Amino acid sequence: METMTITLTPEIARVLTEHARRQGTTPERIARDCLRERFLPSIMTEIPPTDQGTLADLLADHIGVISSSEHVSGGAQMSENSGKKFSAGLMKKRQEGRL
Repeated sequence: METMTITLTPEIARVLTEHARRQGTTPERIARDCLRERFLPSIMTEIPPTDQGTLADLLADHIGVISSSEHVSGGAQMSENSGKKFSAGLMKKRQEGRL
């Protein structure tokens, strides 16, 4: 990776830093992504087509399903009462002051 130093105005540096903080990333990452978007917008259209079929075909060997009973006795039953579990989780966060 080539290194380049770019001097920013205080205003741009402040906005970039704030945006990165809100995104949970670094100002450098935001700047790189913006520059990549601006100067390499057609990179995805330059990738040659393949004979591998659909995305699902390409990922078929990497996608699967497991049974929770393989890891939790009786199964985790994660699909049961999911709305109630979600509401309870939100209430717990609110009580802890995290929401």
